[in-house]
Amino acid sequence: MRLAALCLVLMIGGGCTRAVVATQPPLRVCSDPNNLPFSNQQQQGFENRIADLLARDLGTTVEYTWWAQRRGFLRNTLLAGLCDVVIGLPRDIEMAHTTQPYYRSTYVFVTRKARGLHIRSFDDAALRQLRIGVQVIGDDGANSPPAHALSRRGIVNNLIGYSVYGDYATDSPPSRIVAAVAIGEVDVAAVWGPLAGYFAAEQREPLDIVAVHPQIDGGLPQAFDLSMAVRRNDTARLRVLNQFLQRRRAAIDGILDRYHVPRAARPEVRG
Repeated sequence: MRLAALCLVLMIGGGCTRAVVATQPPLRVCSDPNNLPFSNQQQQGFENRIADLLARDLGTTVEYTWWAQRRGFLRNTLLAGLCDVVIGLPRDIEMAHTTQPYYRSTYVFVTRKARGLHIRSFDDAALRQLRIGVQVIGDDGANSPPAHALSRRGIVNNLIGYSVYGDYATDSPPSRIVAAVAIGEVDVAAVWGPLAGYFAAEQREPLDIVAVHPQIDGGLPQAFDLSMAVRRNDTARLRVLNQFLQRRRAAIDGILDRYHVPRAARPEVRG
């Protein structure tokens, strides 16, 4: 006898109960398809790993909308309703509601270990003589915080810019600046920490990574808190994400460690 028929007979006699399987809607995430170590379409980035962890925690799966994370990203994705969560955005971004930060990272100096340069500060006199790679951010070529810090000191003629976006026809275009240090194209580079840590570990040439100093230079921060983001009216989801971040703190830290993400402590407030 077929199961359905058997169940019907038993239900009439009160001997069968129907099992109800609860299903959760997918976790809809908007992410960049070619931006390691953060994310890519092969889901190899640490933000992909954290999204997987979150989905498992919620008893569901991840559904991605892929969009290059540049100008218009939030407007065309999260705010347009194509997704509900962005895994990594600065905490103080105005267009969305962000969670408590789940990590804080910093720009770092990247040098070849064999050179023994030991650059630790924007005030290091050696920076006036070295070829310095800096990241250029935005379609309009806006400068990164380290570039501003260096130009404030009059260090401009020996700067070499590397686009954060680069050519999307190549894998992980932002990695170019780290490779430039390894091959000797520049002597030192000031690079966003997660990018530097991940790609430095992939170079054949051993590289040193040292956090830039100070964290706030001339009023401009060099270290930032990173959070998850939802739409500004999505308070229920925000609460769920904050609970997840608190509950799975150790697992998230483990993911960041595996991707060599340098973390920065918040500066002490003295008064």
